[in-house]
Amino acid sequence: MRRTVFGFVCGTLAVAALSACSRTHDNPTIELPSAQPAASTPVPTPGAGTDAIGGSVSANLPSVPRVVLPHAAAPRRLLTKDIVAGTGQVAGPDSTVTVRYVGLNYATGQKFHSTWQIGGTESFSLVGYVVGFAEGVAGMRAGGRREIIVPPSLAYGSESYGAVGPNETLVFVVDLIKVS
Repeated sequence: MRRTVFGFVCGTLAVAALSACSRTHDNPTIELPSAQPAASTPVPTPGAGTDAIGGSVSANLPSVPRVVLPHAAAPRRLLTKDIVAGTGQVAGPDSTVTVRYVGLNYATGQKFHSTWQIGGTESFSLVGYVVGFAEGVAGMRAGGRREIIVPPSLAYGSESYGAVGPNETLVFVVDLIKVS
């Protein structure tokens, strides 16, 4: 009896702790995990989550990405990871691209932009765009999904821009639709 009550109390406390440490937001789904992510899979299956940079991002194209942000200090350098490798044309540093993407604050998980909420896609030249975003998309193939973590020095630095505050590390999950 004593062991059963102890196990029940410990289990209840663990569930409460996990619930308190994670939050879920809608469209896209963002979670701040309290546990380590699952091991990555070499080739993601449609709809399955795949390890990202310390978290995970769903691989189901063209659906809104499900993003689990890492529970770690923000990186100080640009990090990229292909969630789904594209097979189309490669984006160069001076390409014009058509993308779907979501932008999040690394520390809070707050979304500051989502093309899914404003009509689907955006097209623009990578020249003159947010440096870290442009560098993160360069080398990506059309048809792919990539996670890009941008330190403040390659984003907006000490300046604010819209919903992005000063010195924020940004996370982008980008679906590259077309390269021109």
